[in-house]
Amino acid sequence: MTTHRRRRDHDAILQILIDGNATDIKGSALPTLVYLAREKRPQHPHNFKAGAMNALIRVSSNISNGQIILNVDCDMYSNNSHAVLDALCFFLDEEKGQEIAFVQFPQIFENITKNDIYGNSLIVGREVEFHGLDGSGGPLYIGSGCFHRRDALCGKKFSEECKIQRKGGNNMMRREKSALELEENSRFLASCTYEENTQWGKEIGLKYGCPVEDVITGLSIQCQGWQSVYFNPPRNAFLGVAPTTLPQTLVQHKRWSEGDFQIFLSKYNPAWFAHGKISLGLQMGYCCYFLWAPNCLPTLYYSIVPSLCLLRGISLFPQCSTPWFIPYAYVIVSKYAYSLIEFLWSGGTILGWWNNQRMWLYKRTSSYLFGFTDTILKSLGFSDTAFVITAKVADQDVLERYQREIMEFGPSSSSPMFTLLAAIALLNLFSLLRVVQKLALNKDSISQCQAMALQILLCSLLVLINLPLYQGLFLRKDKGKIPSSIAVKSVVLALSAITCFTFMY
Repeated sequence: MTTHRRRRDHDAILQILIDGNATDIKGSALPTLVYLAREKRPQHPHNFKAGAMNALIRVSSNISNGQIILNVDCDMYSNNSHAVLDALCFFLDEEKGQEIAFVQFPQIFENITKNDIYGNSLIVGREVEFHGLDGSGGPLYIGSGCFHRRDALCGKKFSEECKIQRKGGNNMMRREKSALELEENSRFLASCTYEENTQWGKEIGLKYGCPVEDVITGLSIQCQGWQSVYFNPPRNAFLGVAPTTLPQTLVQHKRWSEGDFQIFLSKYNPAWFAHGKISLGLQMGYCCYFLWAPNCLPTLYYSIVPSLCLLRGISLFPQCSTPWFIPYAYVIVSKYAYSLIEFLWSGGTILGWWNNQRMWLYKRTSSYLFGFTDTILKSLGFSDTAFVITAKVADQDVLERYQREIMEFGPSSSSPMFTLLAAIALLNLFSLLRVVQKLALNKDSISQCQAMALQILLCSLLVLINLPLYQGLFLRKDKGKIPSSIAVKSVVLALSAITCFTFMY
C-alpha cells in the first residue's frame, strides 16, 4: 500500500508528464518532463538537498541519461534563454571542453534594494572574487545556477582518455520502453534504502554530512582532475529571491560559515586534500571562505576591548603625534579606500558599501561566532549540526519596510544572536558617552584625545554603524523593531560588562 500523505513519510512518486516523443501544437518536439518526489521515511536520513540531487541523478540516468545536468534552486528561475548555449560552448570547446566538469553562473537575486540593506547581493564576490578563482583553476560550486557534466558528478576521474558520448546517451533504450515501463523501472532508484552500503554521498554524487554539500562536492570534483568555469554574462542567467529580514540573513550565513569551517577541519581541508591536485591560488581561495567563521574572533576583540579600555584610559594604539601612528593610518585608509573603490567598480553605491560594512560586522559577531562555536562543539562530540532552511516568505508589511530599506528585526530576533549584537552595540554607545563626558569635564582633554585618538575613532564608527540597531531597540514602534525582552537583556549585559571591567582594572 502506498502512502503519499505526509511530507516526510511517503513512497517514491515518479511520473513522466511529457514523453520524449510528444510534440506541441506546431509539431515541434517537446522535451521530456518528469516529476519526482523521492521516498522518505522518518527512520532513514534523507540528506536534504544533496540526497534529492542524487536521487534525481539516478532516475534521470535511467530515463534520458543526458550528459549535461542543470542544477537550479527551487526559488530561482531562468532569466536568459541563451544560458544553455553559453554553457555548451564551454563543454564542447575542442581544446579545453573535455576538461570541464561544471560551468557556474553567478547567484543573483531579483529583489535586492538599491543600497542592498542586508548585503545579500555579494556583489564583490561575483564581480571580482569569482573571476579571480576562475583564473586559478575554476570557481566553487555554489549549489545553484550550475551546469554539470554527469560523469564528473558521478565520481569519474578526469583523464586524457575521457571522451564524451555526444549522441544522447541511452536514447535507444529509451525509445524501446513506454513511459509506464520507465516509471516502474526507475522508481526503486528513488527509494530511501537504495543508497545503503553504496558509495552514493561519499564517492558518487553530491557529498553528505556537511551543511554546504555543494562546496565540498565541487572541491572533490576539482581534485579528481576536472576544471570548472565561471561565466557572468551581461544578461543575468538565473534570478532568485534574497532574504528580506535580518534574522533570515544571519541564519543563512550561520549555516554557510558553519559548513565551510567544518570542511576546513575535516579531511577535505584544501591544504592536504587538494595539495598537488589544484593550484595553490585556488587552495587559498577556498580557505578565504572556509575561514569565515574564525573571523569572528578578531572582530569581537576590536568591537569590545578598545571601547572598554577607553573607560579606564588604557591606550592600545600609538598616539597620533608619533611616527608609529603612520603604519596604522596607512593600513586603515588603504584598506577601506580599496574596499570602497572595489565596491563602486562592481556596480554598488556608497550607501550600499556602508550597509555592506555593517552586515560584515553583524555576521562576524553573530552568525560566524555561533557557527564557529557549534563547529568546535561538534568536533568535540558535544552537539550535532542542524540543517536550517532559510525562509523566503514574508508578510506584506515586512516587504514594504524592506523596499524602503528599513532594517527588519521582528519577533524572530529574540534569538541569542540578537542579544549579543545589541549588547555589543550598547557597550560601544555607553563607552563613547562616558568618554565624551570625561573629555568635557577634563582640562587636559586635547592630550587625552591624542593618546586615545584611534580608540575614540573606532568606538565612534561602531556607534555610527549601529544606528539602525539603536532605532530598533528604542525608537521604532512597528512590528519590525527589536522585542523589549532583547532590549532589557542587552542593556543589562552591556552595563554588567562595563561595571565588571571598570572595577576589575
